[in-house]
Amino acid sequence: MAYKVNSLEEMPNALSYLIESVEVLQSKVNALQHKQASDSPKWMDIDELCAYLPSHPAKQTVYGWVSTKQIPVHKINKALAFLQSEIDDWLKNKSHKTQDDLMEEARRFVESKKIIR
Repeated sequence: MAYKVNSLEEMPNALSYLIESVEVLQSKVNALQHKQASDSPKWMDIDELCAYLPSHPAKQTVYGWVSTKQIPVHKINKALAFLQSEIDDWLKNKSHKTQDDLMEEARRFVESKKIIR
């Protein structure tokens, strides 16, 4: 909407209109910046990952997980990088077998290895 000033007496109203418009624009820009910041992927190095994980493992433990491909990792210029969303998914999907599950798995393994005479 165009705001036309015809006289000097209308200048304070025009200035108020401009200030309100700038405030509205500023709040919209801030909202967009906040949305972009929350949408961008969060990358972590190994120190940040150790602090982020609930068990706060040692760096050597994480290196072991990386070498056995137990944890999602990216190598960027020879440095390890972890994407927070992938780590969150990894934590959610990581399941531990119960004692009964382990016993059943062991029983099946032994049964499959029995020598048939």
